[in-house]
Amino acid sequence: MRTREARGTPYAMDRRDVLAAGLAGTLLPVAANARGTVGPIKPDASINLWPGEAPGLLDPDLHERLTERSKDPAIADRALDRIRTPRLDIFRAAKPNGAALLLIPGGGYERVVLDKEGYELAALLTARGVTCFVLFYRLPAEGWRDAPNAPLADAQRAMRLIRAQAAKWQVDPLRVAAMGFSAGGHLCADLATRFDRKVYDPVDAADEGSARPMLAAPVYPVVTMDPAFAHAGSREKLIGKNPGPELEAEHSPDRQVSRVTPPCFLLHAEDDDVVPVENTILLRAVLKKAGVPVETHIFEKGGHGFGLRGAVGKPVAIWPELFHGWAKAHGLFG
Repeated sequence: MRTREARGTPYAMDRRDVLAAGLAGTLLPVAANARGTVGPIKPDASINLWPGEAPGLLDPDLHERLTERSKDPAIADRALDRIRTPRLDIFRAAKPNGAALLLIPGGGYERVVLDKEGYELAALLTARGVTCFVLFYRLPAEGWRDAPNAPLADAQRAMRLIRAQAAKWQVDPLRVAAMGFSAGGHLCADLATRFDRKVYDPVDAADEGSARPMLAAPVYPVVTMDPAFAHAGSREKLIGKNPGPELEAEHSPDRQVSRVTPPCFLLHAEDDDVVPVENTILLRAVLKKAGVPVETHIFEKGGHGFGLRGAVGKPVAIWPELFHGWAKAHGLFG
């Protein structure tokens, strides 16, 4: 395992990383040819979420650390932790159609993975006209005031910044969706259900805008903080070892759903041995009860954390097409 200190934009993935991921079927040339097949790929831009320090910093010695977890030099699998400067890495669409997607990678609230749930998805979707914003959010156990709400504050701020800068990035401020994976799926669902909860003090005019995503797609998400079905690691990192019932309820998106929650696309595998599929089933039930439009896909096999690369050769590999069709029907892609 290789680690490296990083204080700026996360290191760029190589386009060959996407190729090595083995994207299935017709998706492979779409992703591979988005910006050329050779040479390094970098985000088109990176913007910090907050002017100056992020709110509530308690550890002045916090500095970012990038870890390469892959044992195969041809396939990147990087993770970032000790995140002091939350930000957005921006991938411009080749031919923008106005759609924007906030991508929220997972990592158990212990790290944020870069490649398989961030950059690879961005490479795929920018080829389809979608401008992608990969979110690097604060990790609650790393020393922040109001730690359980620090990731949500970053997600809210990210949505508001995207809309405030919509003209710059050639996106329609009304067509900004969110997609998250695992713990990032929890943050996506948290944003969809608590988008209007005040978790930080406004810092500029951008904060006058809405943080509600047009659509939300929590993928193999952590949802409930109920110990019976919660992902224990995410639960402890987010709300501590011995949270009270009020804290559990506040940070369980299934208990925060309302009629103004945006339409949701849910995806999970039955054989997920990390985050039980009951998380998605529970979220679907409460969305239906609240009258929120929801599409749910539960596959027999896929495990946890499949993203794009882990879905190759399995029926679950069709999931990007399923999401695209659903989002198009809801107007994200025009």
